[in-house]
Amino acid sequence: MATDLQSGASGGTLREQPKVFGLLSMVLFSVSAILVADTVGSSAAIGVQGLGFWIILGLLFFIPYGLVTAELGSAWPDEGGIYVWVKTAFGPGMGTVTSWMYWVNVALWAPSVFVLFIGAIEVAWGVDVAPVWEAVIVIAMVWAIVLIGILPLEWSKFVPNLSAALKVIVLVGLGALGVVYVIQNGAANSFGLSAWIPEWNTDSLSFLPIIIYSYMGFELMSSAGGAIKDPKRDVPKMIILAGVAILAVYMFATFGILASIRTEDVSIVTGITDALKLMVDEVAGGATWLFNIAVVALLFTFFGNMVTWSIGANQTIGSTGLDATAPGVFGHVNKRFGTPDYAFVLMGLIATAITLLAYVLDPTQENVFWTLFALSSIVFLIPYLLMFPALLVLRHKYPDQPRPYVIPGGKAGAWIATVLCEAGIILTLFLFFYFPAEGVSKGTFWLITAGGTVASLLIGWWLYRHASRRGGAPAATSRDD
Repeated sequence: MATDLQSGASGGTLREQPKVFGLLSMVLFSVSAILVADTVGSSAAIGVQGLGFWIILGLLFFIPYGLVTAELGSAWPDEGGIYVWVKTAFGPGMGTVTSWMYWVNVALWAPSVFVLFIGAIEVAWGVDVAPVWEAVIVIAMVWAIVLIGILPLEWSKFVPNLSAALKVIVLVGLGALGVVYVIQNGAANSFGLSAWIPEWNTDSLSFLPIIIYSYMGFELMSSAGGAIKDPKRDVPKMIILAGVAILAVYMFATFGILASIRTEDVSIVTGITDALKLMVDEVAGGATWLFNIAVVALLFTFFGNMVTWSIGANQTIGSTGLDATAPGVFGHVNKRFGTPDYAFVLMGLIATAITLLAYVLDPTQENVFWTLFALSSIVFLIPYLLMFPALLVLRHKYPDQPRPYVIPGGKAGAWIATVLCEAGIILTLFLFFYFPAEGVSKGTFWLITAGGTVASLLIGWWLYRHASRRGGAPAATSRDD
């Protein structure tokens, strides 16, 4: 099934990537992907009860999600990850739509992350960036991740690795400063056990999607399955190690913000920077050098996070192009670096267009962030509606497929994990649609989120049908694929 795009790539195809990911690199890559500093401020805005939500959803969603991904990733460790699993379970059409949605969400998400990047700069160094220059900076950052993403994995993997290390240092440091702040000044919020009990009201539920969203990304490492040294052995280990670290760091960082800032004063855009500035002033005697280092590290984690996701998403869509289930532009391989260069460029163009649209419709920083974040999150979560039931379908269709890791509990365990995960995704999608950010016009919010989601689905299906009419899409996926 080789195409001219495959054979013409002198640097190698996506399926010939060198084995550059060992267990440590995989853990760092996953931590860089899942541990997103841009949502910690939003989770802190829930209040101390948010810590209770982290624990409850960790038990009911995060652990089952990790179990499902461990089984799928060890049984089908092919390049493409979620695309391969869905295609094998439900056919090439659903696989292509899944891959497209998984990919395009990164183009929609990147601008919202770089809005936070600008917000952190403004708070840290007292500058005021006009909306037009915000848009310029966002677009410039988007194209920076495109350029880095086109580099070979053995080079670009150091950005996720460094980002993961800095992210842990900054967020753990934020929690540690919170502990010292409480000792010296008392806590800004009550951390009594009663405060941890979630309040199931509209205010709390409007932030609930942030926590589930913050857990997502375990399958991203499998998108580069061809570059993993021993995926069947290391994928389950990576999920356990990364999962424990991620949950602990998220909760500790959320505590750090709430230790110093009252819940009602937490900003979803600048919450982390606000807390760092306050605690460095109070705890470290206003050590400007320490604050500046922390902010620079934080800014790099925003950038590194997007590099991580762009690599994983483009490896996934690249596999779609190489399988000829979508126009070959997605599978075009850079002749020198062996990476999906056209896919990266197309991602940059879409991100640029959505940035300009968002700033034209509503240039308010928090509104731009939440609207783009909600749209990208909805588009991102839809593929999981197929990924989780794919576990059950694949067990039924291919019972003899070697599975180095199997969810405990037999059929009952698999069903429980699948139902819990599917319910979590459905609830999150509903809440993202139902709760626009305060001050955002519902009409504008739903135009962008609902309209963008429908348009993304239609484009994904069109890509598959276009390839089918040209005779490029395979009719089915065989057991030996």
